[in-house]
Amino acid sequence: QVQLVESGGGLVQPGGSLRLSCAASGSIFSIGRMGWYRQAPGKERELVTAITRGGSTTYAESVKGRFTISRDNAKNTVYLEMSSLKYEDTAVYYCNAQINLEIRGWGDYWGQGTQVAVSS
Repeated sequence: QVQLVESGGGLVQPGGSLRLSCAASGSIFSIGRMGWYRQAPGKERELVTAITRGGSTTYAESVKGRFTISRDNAKNTVYLEMSSLKYEDTAVYYCNAQINLEIRGWGDYWGQGTQVAVSS
């Protein structure tokens, strides 16, 4: 089965930077769109950013100019570079990927989430 392992979360000061990584593993034939979602306490989970296999990106308005998504197809990994972090960026960040598994075919998969806390 597929595993999406996130790393890089933690505590950071306002205005600081953080880089998240998410590596997919399993009997993967190919990976389509990958992205990052986040959910703060009491709020609905929201799309932060997404990237296609070809590199086309989308960003939530709240993070434009501050966050950058990228991917390394050879490593089955997606990254999220965050800068100028704000208190409101505090949330659990979830990795998401559309993955074509050998035998199983296409499916939508999620990581378990990594906490990002912006605090002074």
